[in-house]
Amino acid sequence: MKRSIILSGQKIVYDLERKQVKNINLRIRSDCSVYVSANNKVIDSAIEEFLYDKADFIISAINNYAEIARYTDSRHCYETGESFRFLGKDLRLVVSPGDNKISCDGMHLMLNVEYKDDSTLKKKLVDDWYDNQCKDVFMEIVSEIYPILHKHGVALQKMTVREMSSRWGSCQPKRGIITLNKRLIELPRTAVQYVVMHEFVHFLHPYHSKEFYERMSALMPDWKARKKLLEAEAFHTSG
Repeated sequence: MKRSIILSGQKIVYDLERKQVKNINLRIRSDCSVYVSANNKVIDSAIEEFLYDKADFIISAINNYAEIARYTDSRHCYETGESFRFLGKDLRLVVSPGDNKISCDGMHLMLNVEYKDDSTLKKKLVDDWYDNQCKDVFMEIVSEIYPILHKHGVALQKMTVREMSSRWGSCQPKRGIITLNKRLIELPRTAVQYVVMHEFVHFLHPYHSKEFYERMSALMPDWKARKKLLEAEAFHTSG
């Protein structure tokens, strides 16, 4: 059933399902919808109190999913003059006749194609360029930050890059794997460093506990500023 509640001045609509569960359960979906499940014996006021206690988490999660959705929804036609975001800066696309290759001079993304109307090919060349940049830049950043965590017993086996719809990064501490959202390549380097550090710290503290944030502050004192930059830039690049 649909319910609503005011949290931090914002009206939140949530789906409440009554089922045989031990605790009140909360889930924020990637489409920004809110789902709550609770036992039939739990009174409505107890559910509302639970949501009030989780207000900061709920609002933060909804805003984060909304930012990533806006960011992911950006579209390109791959025509001269279009702007492509790379490490927090805008690169202007220049499409010219040539032998199907792409290069960058720091200000322009120069795309040479045999047929200028072949949007599929142009998209592939740009996507391939971004994929290569992700591998190179992200590995550089991981190589910078990992030695800090290695001193604390963190073991890294592999870094992977892929498109992710609801988060900027993830980790598998037991397997020593860190995964980064390829969309990060469009954000400032300092924001990417924050995400990498965030995921590495989860190797030591799996949950967003007090100890997690204390460790973040110890290893990256300006992480809050970097997080704000991440959120601001993600919104900016979404158009």
